[in-house]
Amino acid sequence: MAEYRPKGRGLERVLGTGSLFSTAYGNVGSSIYYALGLVAIFALGMTPVVFVIAGLIFACTAATYTEATTMYPEAGGSSSFARRAFNEFWSFFAAWGQMLNYIITVAISAFFVPHYLSVFWDLLGESPADIVAGIVVVALLVLLNIVGVKESAGLNVFLALADFLTQLVLVVIGIVLVFSPDTLVNNVDFGTSPTVTDFLIAIPVGMVAYTGIETISNMAEEARDYGRTIPRAMTAVVVAVFAIYAFLPAVALSAMPVRDGETALALPKEDGGYADDPILGVVANIELGSLQEPAEIYVGILAATILFIATNAGMIGVSRLTYSMGQYRQLPERLRALHPRFRTPYVAIILFGLIACLTILPGQAEFLGTIYAFGAMLSFTIAHMAVVALRIKQPAKERPYRGPGTVRLRGYELPLFAVLGGLGTGIAWIVVTVLNLETLAAGAVWLSLGVATYVIYRRRQGLSLTETHKVVLPKPAVEHEVEYESILVGFEDGHYSPEAVATAVRLAARRRRGIHVLVVITVPPNSPIDAVMPKEEARAASLIDSARVRGGRRVTGHWEKVRPGGGGRRIVEEAKDIRARAIVMSLPPRRTGMSLFGKTLETVLAERPCRVIIDSPPQVDGRRDGR
Repeated sequence: MAEYRPKGRGLERVLGTGSLFSTAYGNVGSSIYYALGLVAIFALGMTPVVFVIAGLIFACTAATYTEATTMYPEAGGSSSFARRAFNEFWSFFAAWGQMLNYIITVAISAFFVPHYLSVFWDLLGESPADIVAGIVVVALLVLLNIVGVKESAGLNVFLALADFLTQLVLVVIGIVLVFSPDTLVNNVDFGTSPTVTDFLIAIPVGMVAYTGIETISNMAEEARDYGRTIPRAMTAVVVAVFAIYAFLPAVALSAMPVRDGETALALPKEDGGYADDPILGVVANIELGSLQEPAEIYVGILAATILFIATNAGMIGVSRLTYSMGQYRQLPERLRALHPRFRTPYVAIILFGLIACLTILPGQAEFLGTIYAFGAMLSFTIAHMAVVALRIKQPAKERPYRGPGTVRLRGYELPLFAVLGGLGTGIAWIVVTVLNLETLAAGAVWLSLGVATYVIYRRRQGLSLTETHKVVLPKPAVEHEVEYESILVGFEDGHYSPEAVATAVRLAARRRRGIHVLVVITVPPNSPIDAVMPKEEARAASLIDSARVRGGRRVTGHWEKVRPGGGGRRIVEEAKDIRARAIVMSLPPRRTGMSLFGKTLETVLAERPCRVIIDSPPQVDGRRDGR
């Protein structure tokens, strides 16, 4: 069975470098609005150094994702890489780490939305108003994602560009007005403020700034010429993010220097600091004169909007990941159940949304940062290991992009970037786990819960823990319907295909779904269009009755007469009249000199108003049955 999609619908390969870059930067760039303050809490005057180190690890990780994604241009990120390199258990392990990332992205982004809106109402920047407002944001987006409201791609691109330009302007103005190398040097009293332990914890927390790296990987199926566009987009994101994050922390620490072991960048609002809205702190401390208040309002609105969209992106990520894990039978059926009306995984959205609200409840941004680092470092480390393993297991596999640097070991070309990146993220994961008991406890509970669920579910299903078992569905439930409200089945001149009817019945699985059968009868040119053709009319009526027997009472049908060559256009017109969501047809019997599809089907494909699904008749002795 082949499927033809109408133009402008479905996962077509239409995204170029610009679209990939802007979407990815929209996700990555949003994190600076909270990451800067979180890192400063731990690193104090060493904050710029932490961002540089985290940026180098990020560059290695980006190269890993680029190589693996161009090898296998499919959604899934580290989970997909682990499946190819290792087995299904490690794929689940990576996916479960990703799920934690999405949940914390939802929680941390929502929690910081009210802090930036405090430019209008100071109370929103303090507890418990910020906790309540953050939970309200999550609850609202849970409801919207159950209903299935889609993002505006154009708005996201516009905001991503506005975000990048705003941060770039802040860097330039900050360098001109407040940047001071002497101040940055005097800020540091390493070993005391910060302590070595806090500095080490700050590095994985700094990786929060690079959340969203899997965005480009998840859009690989829609990328045009992915062997070129994905590497270019990923390189542009790395350069842009590194440039901003290398200088903006330096500007912030120049404007809010460390004094007596404290900086306003790391203090809560109750103590006169800006840990909860660090970019507002930068604007407030670079002395813009008459532009001060308008600049603060602009940044507050922009930041709150982008963080709201980032929260929604996390909710969408939960939906997509739930679908993917369910498709590979990594989660119980109930957890990925679809809403009977909206066809969205509402159980998973509600459950993981509730978990996000529970993580907001304590109002501890530091905890959110460290637990995010726990999940992110775990997923990134598995991704690095997978790329190294693929270099060993599949050395001859085509790689449209190969990351920089190679180490030859026992005849294998090992990727230096993945080795260094894996060491960086692996050590960072150990640091944030061992040196922070709260993170260790919460991470251990999360992993134990996930592994136990996976093992029990797979055992009950009689499935191996390591073998891949994929459930093939027509389309991702979180993005497109897998069933159709109205289906038109088209037959021409009595050529009946029970397979086409069976396909329509399967795609219209629910009782209320309608199936309409249209049989077109070709009238010779030398006869009037309403000429009586009893044999052909009786046969057409018989075909409709056969379809009703197979499909039940929901099947309706009629026949119409057309001139030679007019069958395809009449089927298209009928599909428009009944607002069909899909047209099901079968390949016509093959005749000498005839094209594969035939004129009628070619016309339907050329003028299709909806999805066209083609069934191939059974084969007899290696040929299609033309009966």
